[in-house]
Amino acid sequence: MRRLPRLALLVAVAALTAGAGADLTPPSLPSLSLASLPAVPVPAGNPMSEDKLRLGRMLFFDPRLSGDASTSCASCHVPRLGWAHNDPLARGYPGHRLWRNHPTVLNAAYRARLMWDGTLDSLEAQARAAMQAPVEGNGKASMVEMRLRFVPEYVALFRRVFGDEWPQLDHAWEAIAAFERTLVSDPRQVPFDRYLAGEQTALSASARRGLALFQGKAGCIQCHHGALAADETFHALGVPRQPLYDSHPLVQIAVRWQNSQRDAPPALYRGQEEDLGRYYHTRAPDDIGKFRTPTLRELKYTAPYMHNGVFTTLREVVDFFDAGGGAVPNKSPLLKPLGLSEAEKSDLIAFLESLSMTQPLLMTAPPLPPTLPLDGGVN
Repeated sequence: MRRLPRLALLVAVAALTAGAGADLTPPSLPSLSLASLPAVPVPAGNPMSEDKLRLGRMLFFDPRLSGDASTSCASCHVPRLGWAHNDPLARGYPGHRLWRNHPTVLNAAYRARLMWDGTLDSLEAQARAAMQAPVEGNGKASMVEMRLRFVPEYVALFRRVFGDEWPQLDHAWEAIAAFERTLVSDPRQVPFDRYLAGEQTALSASARRGLALFQGKAGCIQCHHGALAADETFHALGVPRQPLYDSHPLVQIAVRWQNSQRDAPPALYRGQEEDLGRYYHTRAPDDIGKFRTPTLRELKYTAPYMHNGVFTTLREVVDFFDAGGGAVPNKSPLLKPLGLSEAEKSDLIAFLESLSMTQPLLMTAPPLPPTLPLDGGVN
């Protein structure tokens, strides 16, 4: 009952301290429709190669990139957990707890903006931010770079791939990002993609009814369209407050630390923890509480859902939108009560599940090369 008044105060305070407005314009689409994924976009400055992918895969699974050599990218983005994590709120560096749900890296290669508030625009930047942030990887750049130089196999691979005399950390992020661009849905295994390709029997009758609801009565297509089934912009939905915000001291510390690090005015968070969402990037009051529209691909494998992991099942998600979302300032005008029947909810879930591969994308961790003295085979 106290959440709405508090958020209303946050919006009012932000309006008094606002600077520039929102800086992200939603993409212009010729029509609201779903599509299959195109070829993975590869930046010109980070081309793919077999050796780079091999290096990136090892680095993704290597905890030596973190401060105490305990935390790798794969610690949070676990292959058997949909390349995300099943904790509602992310686990951070040992002794810390984070304030948001883990986004999956599956199909992240297609995203224009990364993170729930859209603060990063490339996989390279995301790898760097995650492994160096104090509460995530906590890897001091000079220390981690020197560690890599004590791994002869890494030294040889960095030389082969990048021409480095010694491993350079910026090139480590490029290798990790290149590997992550291989983590995409296989359309041959996605029932909806097969349906789009003309295989009419790829969708069950229930899923086909769900597709009609998705595009019609339920109105999901308004925000979930294109190849990712996501509009690449930000909305306030009134998602229920994550109970861990009020019960877990490390989460409470993390939220306040987050606000302090991002220079949010103290009045915006003192007295109660709030995740301000897109506001951190734009400083626009009407962006408080807005978060990136998630992709609907691979939902079967990436629970829990929403930016704070508050929903554990797709049924909970559908019930939330059927009720018209929650009560929150800046709430999207697209949200309205839907009046779905029990059968319609089941059909909608059947369609949502058809956007996932029939089998999850699994991968075992590669053998990691040992750390050796510098004269142990570097040259």
